[in-house]
This record gives sequence, C-alpha cells and structure tokens, in this order.
Amino acid sequence: MIEIFTPRLLLRGWHDGDLAPMAEINADPRVMRGIDDGSVHDLDQTAEAIERWEEEWDEEGFGLFAVELLASGELIGFTGLSVPEFLPEVMPAVAISWRLGSQFWGQGYASEAAHATLEFALQDRGVDRVISIHQVGDDASENVIRKLGMVPQLETTHPVYGYPLRVHAIDLTEFQA
Repeated sequence: MIEIFTPRLLLRGWHDGDLAPMAEINADPRVMRGIDDGSVHDLDQTAEAIERWEEEWDEEGFGLFAVELLASGELIGFTGLSVPEFLPEVMPAVAISWRLGSQFWGQGYASEAAHATLEFALQDRGVDRVISIHQVGDDASENVIRKLGMVPQLETTHPVYGYPLRVHAIDLTEFQA
C-alpha cells in the first residue's frame, strides 16, 4: 500500500484499529450533515464503507487514504480519490474528497491532505483531470477546493437527495505542485 507523508500527516492504507475512530467520526452529525442524506453511520456501516474503499484501491489503483497525525499516530479521517458514479453528468471522472473529525477542522489538515492526494493523482497515477463535488453552502469544503486551485465547472442537483451541488475541476496543466 502506498504511503504519503506530508509535514504533519501520514496518508496510508486502512488498519484494523481504524474502525472505531472512523466510526466515531461518522457518528458525528456535524461531520455527516453534508454527506448523502445527512444521517450518521454506525460501526457496521463504517466497516462496510472501509471495505468498499479498500476494494476501490484494488479495482481502480486509487482510493481513500486513512489520514493519521504524525505527531500522535491518531486517525483523523480520510482523504482520497473515487469514481463519482452517483453523478452521471460528470462521468468519466475521478473525484477528490475528504472527511475529518470535527475536532480537526480549521487546522489546515484537510488542505494538506488534499493537496498531497491531488499531487498523487496527477503525478503518480496519471489522472489528467480531478474534480471535487460538494454541497452548495459548505463553505469550509469550498475553501479547501479553492486552495487546491480548482475552478467551478458545473452546478447541478444531487440525483437522490435533491440538494444543490457544485463541481470544481483542475487538470494536470493547471496544477501547481
């Protein structure tokens, strides 16, 4: 499994010990409010999600990294790449996303992890364009997206839940490592 080190973080594969801390993150209504229907996820749902994330690595050659604080070894969430099949109008595409525990918000971790992931996609995996999809009104995510140099491409509606989405994109020629 690939590991990426940043000044403060380790992006790595999933370990057995990650289930409980990730389930705690997924059980926080503040974290989950902009994801799908906003419902929190329990331990079993988190285990199923981690299994799907690991399968995507096998199928696509990329996926979601567990994000660990280097200083403490603590799991703080995930960042990574996925194929956004739920939104047909952007396909084919590779999307970057992240989810961190709320106690880790506002410290630059999402930007740091996302930048390393974007560099991995464009330089190591040969992806020539990466998108990001977020719920309109999620200003924190939009700030991270803009720090990555991504620009707005499309406004649409979530096909299942009906809320407005904004799609940003960046391609290899625009990326500043």
